[in-house]
Amino acid sequence: MSERYSFSLTTFSPSGKLVQIEYAIAAVAAGAPSIGIKSKTGVVLAAEKKTKSLLYDDTTITKMEMITKHCGITYSGMGPDFRILVRKARKIAQQYYLQYDEEIPVSQLVQRIAYVMQEYTHSGGVRPFGVSLLVAGFDEETPYLVQCDPSGAYFAWKATAMGKNHINGKTFLEKRYNAELELEDAVHTAILTLKEGFEGQMTEDNVEIGVCTTTGFRKLNRTEIKDYLAALN
Repeated sequence: MSERYSFSLTTFSPSGKLVQIEYAIAAVAAGAPSIGIKSKTGVVLAAEKKTKSLLYDDTTITKMEMITKHCGITYSGMGPDFRILVRKARKIAQQYYLQYDEEIPVSQLVQRIAYVMQEYTHSGGVRPFGVSLLVAGFDEETPYLVQCDPSGAYFAWKATAMGKNHINGKTFLEKRYNAELELEDAVHTAILTLKEGFEGQMTEDNVEIGVCTTTGFRKLNRTEIKDYLAALN
C-alpha cells in the first residue's frame, strides 16, 4: 500500500507515514558511520571518511566542519546535502552575531537548522535532506551533543552512533559510556566504537576526529590521530 504514496512528499500514507522521509532516513543508515560522545570537559566527534577510489586526493574530502568557534558538525548520509546545511548553518550563525554581537547559543543554532530540515519535508518541489547531523558545541561551561534528523526532529545525546552499523555502535556505547569520562577517554571510546563496524584497516587517512572544549572546536591532525590509533593497537 505504501508504494502508492512513495513519490509524494506531502501526502500521508494510510498508516500515517510520510514515506519519502523514511527513505531519507534509510539513506542516512546506509552512510558512513559517525560517532558522538559527550565527556565532562568536552565533546568528541569521530567519523569514517570513505573514498571510492585510491586515486582520490583524500585531503579534499572532509566529514566535519566548523560552524562557529565553539561549534562543529559532522554527518552520516549524503555529502552534498551536508554542504548545503553547513552553508545555511554558518549564515544563521553570522546573522545572529551581527544582530547580537555574540556567538549563537548551540541550542538555538540546532533549533534553526532543524527548522530548515523540517521545512523541506512539507514544501513543494523539494525533497527531504538525506542526511543526519551531529552537532558538538560549548556554551559557557556546558557541552552539547545534539542530533538532527531528516524529519526535522532533534534531540540531545550523551553518546550516539549514526550511519551504517549504528545499532551495534549504540549497543557498544551503552556498555562503555559513563558520565565521568575524561576527554582523552572519550576519544579512545569513539575510535573503538568506529572499529566495531569498520571495513578494512583504520588509519589516519580514513578517520576524522574533532573535539570541542571551552577553548573551541578543532579537528585533530593526522599525526594526532595516528598516535591515538597506535595507543589502541
